[in-house]
Amino acid sequence: MTAEAVQGIAAEVVDDFAAFGVTAFTTGRAAGTYGTQSDAPVREVMGRWHALQALAGRLGAPRLASSPQVHGAEVLAHAGDWRGWLRAAPADGHVAARPGTALVVTIADCVPVLLAHPSGAVGVLHSGWRGTAARIVEHGISALAQRGIPAAELRVHLGPAICGRCYEVSPEVHAQLTGRDPGRPATVDLRAVIADHARAAGVRHITISPCCTRCHGERYFSHRAGDLGRQVSCILGPPEG
Repeated sequence: MTAEAVQGIAAEVVDDFAAFGVTAFTTGRAAGTYGTQSDAPVREVMGRWHALQALAGRLGAPRLASSPQVHGAEVLAHAGDWRGWLRAAPADGHVAARPGTALVVTIADCVPVLLAHPSGAVGVLHSGWRGTAARIVEHGISALAQRGIPAAELRVHLGPAICGRCYEVSPEVHAQLTGRDPGRPATVDLRAVIADHARAAGVRHITISPCCTRCHGERYFSHRAGDLGRQVSCILGPPEG
């Protein structure tokens, strides 16, 4: 994956989904923060969100959904019966089977999990250590399976996130994630754990971004590095109609 501009927004694009007519990308520092808890003027942050909504519309998605994130495992399934920007109840994941829907999460070290199917069904999950321990990826896969999307036919991409060399956690957290208590603080690769969960759920096709939000701090916001900024991961199903 290479850093590209998506209709003017600096982002890493997931080329693996293009054959399905699905657009997916994660913004970086150059695109500015989308986090309302940062020290950036709210007017600027909201302007970026409205620009993202406008981009989705130009790409054939008149609907955009996001939520306040709570580091849980709740995944919302959207039927696509609205137009505009839906700011839904707190949740850490979204799926949609209907074309013309854009789904967004904010990140800054946590893993953006992007799911796509040849039918155009899509999903996006925000998976920090709590979401990973709660197996949010399995919740997302299950939500799509309930809508007739088999796990074996999904493609999953794990986007820019803190890498296994940079992410040190307590022995208790390490045990929750891996089942092994190292007896001291130790590093863990969240994306590797999520990939294992996805494979166990039946996913066969998984790709992982080479980018680390902490190692590549010049390109991405990193919570561990003290950044208040947030990037977004966005996935858009094929154009409506």
